[in-house]
Amino acid sequence: MRFRAAILAWFLLLWAMPAFSQGCAMCYSTAKATSKDGQRAISKGVVVLLFPPLGFMTLGIWAAFRYGRKRDLEQAQGTMLHLSLSHPYKQA
Repeated sequence: MRFRAAILAWFLLLWAMPAFSQGCAMCYSTAKATSKDGQRAISKGVVVLLFPPLGFMTLGIWAAFRYGRKRDLEQAQGTMLHLSLSHPYKQA
């Protein structure tokens, strides 16, 4: 199973490689032409724009794990209740 996951991860990494070379030359040259303060502001702006999607993704993953644990607990309790109500020996 780990081997399949490794192959899938490697395939996805290779598939995404062309996206790394898609940097906008005009954006790069414009950002490079600004002063040091301007470059620092652009860097801070990128970080600030990163926080909302990162926060939403973290919240979504947390909610999914919480729901999954709650569902598994309810399922286990239902199974235990079913097992406690059914008798293993039937009396004739």
